[in-house]
Amino acid sequence: MATTIKQTEAIPASYPATPSGLSTAAQALDPDMIWQRIEAYIAYRWTSRNAAWIVEGCGEWNPPLTPATVSTVEVWEDYAWTETTLDPSPLGGYFLPGDGPYRFTATVGGGSPAPTVPEAVNEAFRRLAEYMAADRGTAGVTREQTSVGSITVATSRSSSWMAQAMQNSGAGDLLRPYRRA
Repeated sequence: MATTIKQTEAIPASYPATPSGLSTAAQALDPDMIWQRIEAYIAYRWTSRNAAWIVEGCGEWNPPLTPATVSTVEVWEDYAWTETTLDPSPLGGYFLPGDGPYRFTATVGGGSPAPTVPEAVNEAFRRLAEYMAADRGTAGVTREQTSVGSITVATSRSSSWMAQAMQNSGAGDLLRPYRRA
């Protein structure tokens, strides 16, 4: 069975445009940071960048990022990478005849014309940005208590509230079709 053992993905020159409809606080966040979180969660890329994979084992293999245009396939032979040509697989990837390892070099994302980001992904960006921009108290604090005279307000939150932003904001549900199992 072919298994991806290493993936190297370059940072793109730019990320897609920031969707409209954000609050002032959400607009103040770095949009690249939001796109990086989204891209870490899904397999799709909308802006072009280089990627490479090292794959071991025989059998069918498909690039784990999409869209991907593979430019070079190499196999490790006699202590060096040697360019090779592989047969296509029935599901649109490659059939690896031996254990390898193989190195695939590709360009992922982008295209001509540049692909349009689906509205569901833009909405996921908005939800994630609004969640991250919301005033949720002092960073690193799980319980806070504020008193003014005889009025006391106590709040608490999970210590992992920011780590769970993708799920808690609802962005993860919108991005489900763009994940790869």
